[in-house]
Amino acid sequence: MEFDNVQPKPTRPRLLIANIVLAGFLVIADFFLILEHGAHLFGWLPFLIILLCPLMHIFMHRGHGGHGGSAEVPNGERVQRTHHH
Repeated sequence: MEFDNVQPKPTRPRLLIANIVLAGFLVIADFFLILEHGAHLFGWLPFLIILLCPLMHIFMHRGHGGHGGSAEVPNGERVQRTHHH
């Protein structure tokens, strides 16, 4: 059974153009948002920096295995790291 109303998937160049147009629109929208509401955004900046500290701590500890993880050495042996506070 063949369906005539099935739309083919968009081709890759068409998706690329759509992504470029979307990115351009978002850049322009962000520019005007910051231009018009910059005073409000910059007023929140100190709080955002303070909020960034625990977020970085949470997400960056995943990269090295958290506290007390072990490190891989070149000859394949595992060595326990010491963590100083």
